[in-house]
Amino acid sequence: MSIAPEISLLFPTPLVALEVPEAATLNADLRQAIEKRQQCQPSTQHSNLGGWQSSQDMDRWGGAPAIKLLAIGRNLANRVTTDRKGNVGNGPGCATGTWAANMWANVNRCGDGNEFHAHPGAYWSGVYYVDDGGIAADASLGGELEFMDPRGPLPAMHSPHLGFAGPGGLSGGATERLQPRAGRMVMFPAWLLHQVRPYRGNSERISIAFNLTV
Repeated sequence: MSIAPEISLLFPTPLVALEVPEAATLNADLRQAIEKRQQCQPSTQHSNLGGWQSSQDMDRWGGAPAIKLLAIGRNLANRVTTDRKGNVGNGPGCATGTWAANMWANVNRCGDGNEFHAHPGAYWSGVYYVDDGGIAADASLGGELEFMDPRGPLPAMHSPHLGFAGPGGLSGGATERLQPRAGRMVMFPAWLLHQVRPYRGNSERISIAFNLTV
């Protein structure tokens, strides 16, 4: 008689995805604000390899749609964050307190991407896709959000050709990729190394990134 083993996944890294309701209208308003900003502000330079990146105060210049998007991000963070006793909530005396935030827009065209980086000082980092540039319909266009396995020594172990028989076990020591889709918000721990692979389409890949700090 074969007895099934009990398998526990220790130290999981959360990746949170949300399809934002009524995204088409929100995206049209966000695009308008971003295009207007592009006309008067040169690109900043951080992790971006080409493309245009705004200043990190989009909540100030992006108007009502940017404030609405950031509120969605804060609410999502409240839902997936607890204190060490498991209490969920926000506001004085609750689990998370009030989230301080910064946010910025990114416009990538053919060949543009972002190198691997993290966001020191923040708790959650997130991205929202205003326009996926056709990637959702054609994966060959690239532009994926890519995460590096944070378990430092794992890639250097003696048997890198082996994986774990469980969810997420096959990419141990490598990376995981997530395709953009217009209207999708993705949130992850700010310490998790991530990059944007080069976009190969002929349109624009437009996203809004944000950090949430306690």
